[in-house]
Amino acid sequence: MARTVMLLNGASFRGGCCRHKVLLSLLGPFLSNSKLYSSYRRPGAEPEKKLSWENADFSFKKGIDHLKTQLSLLKKETQDYLLGPGGHPLSQHVLEQTRVLWQFRSQEDLNEWVISSDVEIGGKSKVYLKLGRNNQAALLYGTLNTQVPRDGETKYSGYCSMRSRPAVGSFNRKKYYDWSNFNSLYLRVRGDGRPWMVNIYTDPYFSHQKDDLYSYFMFTRGGPYWEEIKIPFSKFFLSSRGRVQDNQHPVWLDKIRTLGFTIGDKVDGPFQLEIDFIGLLKDRAHREEFAYEAYDKN
Repeated sequence: MARTVMLLNGASFRGGCCRHKVLLSLLGPFLSNSKLYSSYRRPGAEPEKKLSWENADFSFKKGIDHLKTQLSLLKKETQDYLLGPGGHPLSQHVLEQTRVLWQFRSQEDLNEWVISSDVEIGGKSKVYLKLGRNNQAALLYGTLNTQVPRDGETKYSGYCSMRSRPAVGSFNRKKYYDWSNFNSLYLRVRGDGRPWMVNIYTDPYFSHQKDDLYSYFMFTRGGPYWEEIKIPFSKFFLSSRGRVQDNQHPVWLDKIRTLGFTIGDKVDGPFQLEIDFIGLLKDRAHREEFAYEAYDKN
């Protein structure tokens, strides 16, 4: 078994071959404590001396349980596929006007999200996530610190983010959110007056750069009252390549991986953002297909 894990850790496994991905999903419970990919290492930190396969925990019972779980997920996915788009009948899918994606009412709802900050690169910002008053919202709060770490490489610092966990299908297959039936993102939030960046991470069919990032600047007004924000998808711009998108929104709405919120307004101090729910809206009154100026390429 040790030789098998060493082969999986080899260069051939990193090549991305399909059969190796299947082996990875089957050996998932055995390699739960090991790192098969090289992770980020802070400048100046010593590399790990222990090989990844030495941390593997081989258990035949865990493997059988894992296989049963994946087969049950595959069965449910097949049933949903035969029923209709998204597991709903076709008539319901066509007539659907609204859909709630995330609603924060319990700790299980918070577990679907991951928080991060510039601490990962040596910064000093702090971010926390917990349930709000009466367990009726998610409270994202913390302190922003723009002090740049003294590692000789990092030039900018000061950000905190909250990002949904990517959807995973049976046998660790990638799953995508299909929002092509809607034209707007609908939020009910209560902020402190600071601007936030709403990020949509996609994985399109044809792209020179994976994990394209579409962003929108959301300006909260502050105060004790909740505000409902409607963001047409045509307002999002492709920020991962340093320019606005040059295609219309239906091209990427069926290949969405995650949704996230980021604060990095270069202002030191505390921040907080309460989110009641995140949903989708089909606004028939909105006719705009592209919110930015488009130019013909020579």
